[in-house]
Amino acid sequence: MFSLFHNNKFSDFSNDTCCLNFGGNYRARIRNEAESVKSQILALSLKDKEVRTIDKGDLRLVVSYTESRAKKDKFNRERGLKKLENRVKTGKLTKSNINNRGYNKYLKLEGDVCVSIDWNKFESDAFWDGLKAYITNADLTEEEILENYAHLWQIEKAFRIAKTDLKIRPIYHRKQRRVESHICLTFVAYKVYKELERQLRLKGSDLSPEKVIEIIQSIYQVELITPKTKQIIKKNILLTDEHQKISRLFDFGC
Repeated sequence: MFSLFHNNKFSDFSNDTCCLNFGGNYRARIRNEAESVKSQILALSLKDKEVRTIDKGDLRLVVSYTESRAKKDKFNRERGLKKLENRVKTGKLTKSNINNRGYNKYLKLEGDVCVSIDWNKFESDAFWDGLKAYITNADLTEEEILENYAHLWQIEKAFRIAKTDLKIRPIYHRKQRRVESHICLTFVAYKVYKELERQLRLKGSDLSPEKVIEIIQSIYQVELITPKTKQIIKKNILLTDEHQKISRLFDFGC
């Protein structure tokens, strides 16, 4: 069994269904649940880092709450409201602005022409601060489900590094074998990148892999051959303090 995670940007339920068919989990949009389920969620009255499960037939809805997320949700909501208030004051908002996009959901129409803030809707959203849920049919504990989903950022970081630092794109090849070789080499480079990251962590360095790669690219090596003995002598040219720091860190001398 493996776990496959979807983030909450997916709107096509068929993707999530496919995920569940393989024994996986996906992030649930708890606001889109049935009213009966939403009532159950709010009735849990979870405390910091508490997790509960709600049965949904063949599926489980794993609900978690953290105070740190609640603070973040509150901050974002209040910041969004402040921007919305400034827009209302301009008097330029119309009926077409009243929709469920972002914080526009807090708008309401007063009379025929006046757009204002729906404070009841804003305050009721506070009950959802800090709550997050996942739909699953996997045979995992609540803690394992939360922990596995938390690893999603590492996958996203791997693709970001592949696209930016390792330049996996653009691919100019046309033949499948060459495209596959290009991608294979990129992920071999990613493996080297991760090993560099591990070594820096073991050595207690505050340098990032990106910074080390940038410094190393400006280090040159000179190769000399003695006239008589034909002995080959190699010397690394360390011109800056950063060069010296990298040299000491990885012990490649001068």
